[in-house]
Amino acid sequence: MEGSEATGAIGASASGMGFWPLTDVGRVRDHNEDSFLVDKKLDLFIVADGMGGHAAGEVASDMAAHGVRDAIARERDALASYERGDGSVTRKDILRLCESAVQQACSAVHAEGVRDEAKRGMGTTLDALLIVGNRGFIAHVGDSRVYLYRQGSVHQLTEDHSLINELLRRGRLSREQIEKVQYKNAVTRAVGVYESVEVDVFDFDVLPGDRFLLCSDGLHGYLEESELISLFAEHAEPDLPQRLVDLANERGGKDNITAIIVRAPDDESGVDKLAREVNLKLEVLHKMPLFRFLTYQELVRVLNITDVRSYAKGASVVQEGDMGDEMFIVLTGAVKVHSGDAEFARLEPGQHVGEMALIDRAPRSASVSALEPSKLLTIRRRDFFDLIRKHHDIAVKLLWSFLGELSARLRSTSRDLGDAREQLAAEGLPSGLIGLGLEVDINSIEPPEDGE
Repeated sequence: MEGSEATGAIGASASGMGFWPLTDVGRVRDHNEDSFLVDKKLDLFIVADGMGGHAAGEVASDMAAHGVRDAIARERDALASYERGDGSVTRKDILRLCESAVQQACSAVHAEGVRDEAKRGMGTTLDALLIVGNRGFIAHVGDSRVYLYRQGSVHQLTEDHSLINELLRRGRLSREQIEKVQYKNAVTRAVGVYESVEVDVFDFDVLPGDRFLLCSDGLHGYLEESELISLFAEHAEPDLPQRLVDLANERGGKDNITAIIVRAPDDESGVDKLAREVNLKLEVLHKMPLFRFLTYQELVRVLNITDVRSYAKGASVVQEGDMGDEMFIVLTGAVKVHSGDAEFARLEPGQHVGEMALIDRAPRSASVSALEPSKLLTIRRRDFFDLIRKHHDIAVKLLWSFLGELSARLRSTSRDLGDAREQLAAEGLPSGLIGLGLEVDINSIEPPEDGE
């Protein structure tokens, strides 16, 4: 199913995903350069917002949407293997497939612009949502958006590649000044303007009852994220696209308007095991000081590099003196930090140990053992560095949190040192017996080797 006319439709895929697309020319434009595409056999949903004179934007958006669909369709066997979970195809393989599909579409649109002088410079935004089993994959270029409505909250999953958003991120523009910007609709990335484009790709767990909105800026430019919560809550899915289009038109309708609502089927037993585990992991990460500055979208990216390990009562998690490369976060149960029989701390859900192993190759300074049957989230150094290499905003936020953690430890150590010196002085012993012991080997703080 596809369209660039003022139409809407209801449907369901073979896996039970429901979808309701709608596009409208708006109140000002004389033709529609938006395109949408739904492939219910692939569980693939695409919104593209074209740009270019003489209807070239319409050509670009249509070509890009079909190009992405065709590239993904050629790999149906890989999608089926991933869904079966036979291990031959990983989530990273599917992410690479999504990125490659957009790059192929980008090259095709650019080539058409070179071939036809009237279409030169045409391009399009593109958002593609691919559902494979209980996993969602997003490929994103430009300022169209994908939102997730989950358990009464709305989360913007994509970040606009736009001049305005770049100025906001760099602190050179306040939200109150947006209306004064001359080129409000300027995008910093588009499919087809050049032969290749940088594509944001990421994946996440899809939970029963999750609802998604894919839309062009002709819609989200007229809506606040807080409004979407009440719109999702008050309108049934079949009615929601028309309500969204009507709102955009009532508030100006200066651009083409496109929306696709997608809904994952509900689990008959209510909140299933996957939903409980995902919610627990996100809740635990969100409460940790290390990740306190991250957005929901960024937390999902962190969640993707975690593994869950189970430990029986008394099982060893970490041995003192071992070279470690993992951070551990207690998900359920409890563990103790100890050296021999001397117990230093008891850690419960939401607490963590070993965060310095993410940046420091030093041996473990203590052992960790399970006090009861426990599940721990783990993050490996190599995966951590891969994450911060690719996502600079996350890197800055995590660096700031690490500095805060180190600063707190230094203050605590200084207080303990002061108390110890006072005690030694009271006992008539020289305070020079105490040293800080905080020397850091700078050479140990480096990215892991490729083979590590």
